Amino acid sequence: MVGRKVAIIGAGAVGASAAFSLALTGTCHEILLYDIVPEVAIGKAIDIAQSTNYSPRGTVVKAAVKPEDLTDCDVVVITAGVPRRKEMTRADLLNINAGIVKEVTGYIKEYSPDAVILCVSNPLDVMTYVVHQVTGWDRNRIIGMGGALDSSRMAYQIYKKTGFGAAQTRAMVIGDHGENMIPYPEITNVGGVPLSQIVSKEDMDDIVSKTKDGGAEIVKYLKTSAFYAPGRAISTMVESILSDEEKVIPSCAMLDGEYGYTDVTVGVPCVIGANGIEKVIELEFDEETKAKFAKSVEAIRANIAILRDGGFFN
Repeated sequence: MVGRKVAIIGAGAVGASAAFSLALTGTCHEILLYDIVPEVAIGKAIDIAQSTNYSPRGTVVKAAVKPEDLTDCDVVVITAGVPRRKEMTRADLLNINAGIVKEVTGYIKEYSPDAVILCVSNPLDVMTYVVHQVTGWDRNRIIGMGGALDSSRMAYQIYKKTGFGAAQTRAMVIGDHGENMIPYPEITNVGGVPLSQIVSKEDMDDIVSKTKDGGAEIVKYLKTSAFYAPGRAISTMVESILSDEEKVIPSCAMLDGEYGYTDVTVGVPCVIGANGIEKVIELEFDEETKAKFAKSVEAIRANIAILRDGGFFN
């Protein structure tokens, strides 16, 4: 474990929550926090470092105050970006965040050329595609964190319906990390028991609907987006990489023929281990799910096209 080094680019609420979760579990030896405002990274790094006195293993937490500090990392998490404001069009948000992700990915490529990159910036599926284009790396080394969070939200909704199995639920959400996400109750289980044998069709439909609305519900109350659940989802994925767990986690992956698609990044079940995405698992879809998945892919490709048509990838 000594020498396992994780950098988190973007020390906002999500990035800091991920760092705190990693520090609590003692997953890695060193965590670097980097932010466009260095003082934010420095302050949060000190705060999290002081919490590690009560962690199971010592974790070194530092701020990276300049890009050159992001050297020789095993995993780099990108959370940097801006939220969409009322006056922004979809194209505005895409171009702003794509520019940020392109810049920081350049730093990673230069200073941590052997890293696995975990992209969290939104719109997630498109930003994961941007990381692929900027690095040109093998597709297994770039993962988008979408389904890991959405599946934990689905598990929460299942618990609310059943009242049991909170830590035993294995939920599955595929497709894009947005309005076209596909909660997949047919292959979801609680303690190995299929969900269809535990809840009614009406309850299942409600679980699907509330899962898709999971992020918006939090915004309604907090007036800002979630950070604890995304932070824990990130740390779980990082743990799977560093410990070579080969855990099945729904993740945003670049498809190369799987499901009949190429050159698009979308959420599918993946085996996550030391090399990043060790395997993309191909599920057999019924016609309804095929249509939903196609709609999800089309939405992602439409956003990629906005960047391409604007000359972003030139």
